[in-house]
Amino acid sequence: MTTTTLDAATAPPPADDYLRSRWDDAVAARLDPVERLIYRSNLLGADARITNTGGGNTSSKLTATDPLTGQPTRVLWVKGSGGDLRTATKANFASLYLDQVLGLRGVYERFPTRGAKTPAEDAMVGMYPHTTFDRNPTASSIDTPLHAFIPYAHVDHMHPVAVIALATAADGPALTREVYGDDVVWTEWQRPGFELGLELERVVREHPHAKGAILGQHGLINWANDDRECYELTLDLIRRAQAYLDARGDGAPAFGGARARSLGDAERRRVLVEILPWLRGKVSADKRQIATVETRDEVVEFVSSADAPRLAELGTSCPDHFLRTKIKPLYVEWDPQTGDVDALKAKLEAGLAAYQADYADYYGACRRDDSPAMRASAPSVILVPGVGMIAFGKSKSESRVTAEFYNAAIGVMRGAERVSRYRALDRQEAFDIEYWLLEEAKLRRMPPEKALDRQVVVVVGAASGIGRALLTRLVSEGASVAAVDLHASGAEAAATAVQHKVGLGIGVAGTGISGAGQVVGLGADMTDREAVRRALEEVTLAYGGIDHVVVTAGYYPSPDAQGRVADTEWARAFAINVTGPFLVADEAWRLWKAQGLAGSLVITTSVNGVVPKAGSFAYDTSKAAANHLVRELAVAFAPTVRVNGVAPATVIEGSSMFPRDRVIASLAKYKLPHDDAESTETLRDRLAAFYAKRTLTGQAITLDSQVSAIVALVGDTFSRTTGQIVNVDGGLAEAFLR
Repeated sequence: MTTTTLDAATAPPPADDYLRSRWDDAVAARLDPVERLIYRSNLLGADARITNTGGGNTSSKLTATDPLTGQPTRVLWVKGSGGDLRTATKANFASLYLDQVLGLRGVYERFPTRGAKTPAEDAMVGMYPHTTFDRNPTASSIDTPLHAFIPYAHVDHMHPVAVIALATAADGPALTREVYGDDVVWTEWQRPGFELGLELERVVREHPHAKGAILGQHGLINWANDDRECYELTLDLIRRAQAYLDARGDGAPAFGGARARSLGDAERRRVLVEILPWLRGKVSADKRQIATVETRDEVVEFVSSADAPRLAELGTSCPDHFLRTKIKPLYVEWDPQTGDVDALKAKLEAGLAAYQADYADYYGACRRDDSPAMRASAPSVILVPGVGMIAFGKSKSESRVTAEFYNAAIGVMRGAERVSRYRALDRQEAFDIEYWLLEEAKLRRMPPEKALDRQVVVVVGAASGIGRALLTRLVSEGASVAAVDLHASGAEAAATAVQHKVGLGIGVAGTGISGAGQVVGLGADMTDREAVRRALEEVTLAYGGIDHVVVTAGYYPSPDAQGRVADTEWARAFAINVTGPFLVADEAWRLWKAQGLAGSLVITTSVNGVVPKAGSFAYDTSKAAANHLVRELAVAFAPTVRVNGVAPATVIEGSSMFPRDRVIASLAKYKLPHDDAESTETLRDRLAAFYAKRTLTGQAITLDSQVSAIVALVGDTFSRTTGQIVNVDGGLAEAFLR
């Protein structure tokens, strides 16, 4: 399949270029029909004003050769269950025999009762696999009939904010006629599925000149017989809705005007830094959550407005939202003018208790006999006047998407209130979507969580050596990771390398509170308490708090020709190897205490801490002090935080403490052959092999061996272990426990 670059589509165009077509005929001409569908889908998914992350679907009805008969047959290619249009590939699309899908009408009509809420409706989803074309394993979505029964070659179903504003307005049908005339037909709310597909078939039959339909409370669906025409029609219909909303603005402030003042950046940061770890602890009572903070102007305007309490209580409308944002957010009645964080915490605590009780009542009132058990009752979206929105999810990605969805909801409410009155979906309908058995089955099919999912890990010393190697492992295990090093450039480079290797989002300090991805790079001198505090504040703003801290940074002072270490070098060794880890631990302890969640601290020391030898006096004694620091911190932080040390022998691989000149000096010291023409890696390997021969196992001490030990101590493997120094040295008898 031809690869296309969509960078241009991902950046919002300027205001006077709203939703300009990104279609490139030269690119499209190189693609086969299925690839053109993917191209169209990627273009549509690249703009959040068009559809939500993971939301919306597209389809094309194409002719293909039947692998069974060798004859031409009609195939419906439609985005399958899950996946995201922006990043979709062929693997995200189901392919179905179109005539067989249409033939399912007879199966559906044989059910004694049928309709959008009946068991018959849900049972039809199980029929789609019987219509699969060419053994395609991609699961069909519940929206498949919406595409199948519309008798046009290409269909786009999107969730544009501007159109949903009309779809959620109290007088939506009249507004639809006013905006679109006969081009778009209003349909009342109906849960996606087979019945809605039949309804859209009726709409097209009775309105042969219509180009699309507004699905009440839901979104937009439109069609054409040419794929480019369908794509550009989608853009045009959204633009028309937005132009109508813009023209209806009477200059009055949105949402009834300001109810509370917006805090300045410094004051907002202070409030967030103080409440986030505490709040994360509260909402993580059942399962840990990762936070995303949104403070963009549109969000702060809403949460600080006169209408925010009323609108927040109504909740969202679009079905895509309920699994992310729940029935409604928690709005906190707090006056930011006071700046009183203790008062805010009291309001939040009371609000959380009331929200959870209300959610239990909602579940009890709406549950059906076959409803799944009640899920976690803590809110996933919290609105704080003057501050912004705090969204939670099981990962950074999930919380960012939750924030994105409520951002969209704010835009919807803004538009609906501008031209009419916003109305949310009926609570029973909302419940039936949130606890839909088909959605529950989808949740159960998801892969099990990884060992470090829901965990935030800070790695100090992340630019090289053990720290850098650790980043990839932590991210692969599901953790949200802050890579911290002396220089921000080194930390950011390490974070970028992880992003490229694992394919995840990256955040860089200074890109904004909500800019952090699953791994963020930060610069901080760990011997400077204020620098450490600022770095941990950035981590708090990025993820809501911390769970684990790993300190791998270290310093080896090289002696002069007489084997002496200068006083300044002695002081630097103790500053980096002892004082630095203490300052990191002490500052992290403030966050751990606020959260009240169990955590862990791992400090990389050295077997040199118990093995005295010539030439490394300052290094060895500083590491001995670090070993005892581990034990002291284990006592001080119990029972909330476990503290352990990993003591490597000489790890040469990737270590910043083994530059080329030190490697050559060591080879000369041990009278090992070496040549200045040889590469640094070759020389390092030779020295590592020499060190390996001195161990009981005869194996080189690798980065991976250290990383595995650290991950085991951070995770549940050693959840009952604290105050211990674990030697990972290949077996050095002289370092055995004394």
